[in-house]
Amino acid sequence: MRNIVVIDAPSNLGLRPPAPGTVPGCHKLAGALREQRIVQRLGAFEGGVVVPPRYDRGDWQEGDGVFHAAHLARYTRTLADRIERHVRAGDLPVVLGGDCSVQLGASLALRRVGRYGLAAVDASPDFRHPGNSDRVGAAAGEELALATGRGQDDLTDLEGLRPYLRDEDVRLLGIRDAYRDDPEVVGLRALKVPLVTVSELRSWGPAELAAATALSLETPALDGFWVHLDADVLDPSVMPAVDSPDPDGLLPDELVALLSPLVRSERCAGLNITIYDPDLDPDGTAGALLTDAVVAAFTED
Repeated sequence: MRNIVVIDAPSNLGLRPPAPGTVPGCHKLAGALREQRIVQRLGAFEGGVVVPPRYDRGDWQEGDGVFHAAHLARYTRTLADRIERHVRAGDLPVVLGGDCSVQLGASLALRRVGRYGLAAVDASPDFRHPGNSDRVGAAAGEELALATGRGQDDLTDLEGLRPYLRDEDVRLLGIRDAYRDDPEVVGLRALKVPLVTVSELRSWGPAELAAATALSLETPALDGFWVHLDADVLDPSVMPAVDSPDPDGLLPDELVALLSPLVRSERCAGLNITIYDPDLDPDGTAGALLTDAVVAAFTED
């Protein structure tokens, strides 16, 4: 049994401001889940905090590329250092974000170690890049594109390791059906990247789909795989505290059934949790539900 190690990565550098003069509140995710005793309930060890740079877009304007790029590059390396240390030690890191750009830290860390896959449990593919959009800027909506080598060199080719993930080693689970015809989804399907929408997931069964996904990533070609969880994969009726609470998402039991075979796989290298915003959850109900789901995925038979 590997040691679970909880690492805080409270970065909000990849999101646009929710309103002028404000900053995204997802940097409080780690503290909120710790209030729900996630460390103790997982029986985890402390991995400390990787402190992000200050959120300040300066004079950035649309068309300038990814904002906070220099800060993101530095933070990605620092977070990768922490994750890599635990992966090499045989631990299983659970990274509490933060926005989805923290997934770049995991991808870079694992690229240093070997060849790893990614199982992304997310409402949206986060595959925006200059080849399919003229609104590149927020890395939290672009981290999969960046990790697979699409975008500006100062983020896609850190340490000369582009791409951190190969297209054929990525799996996307829980994408909203409403995004079926979006350029990002169409592009991923053209690349033959396995992508499962909510309705497809329900048709196949979340547990069965997750088991098949894990099996597809447990191949000799890969050294393991990482699991990326974006809280917006849940339906807003139970998880309204995200920046894009789009309808027709997963319910808690479906999320647990989907996560369990992935995080319990011997080849799972770790998990990150992102996007939940405690500022949008004043009574903590959504945070408690998210914590319960993650804990159940690891602990319930």
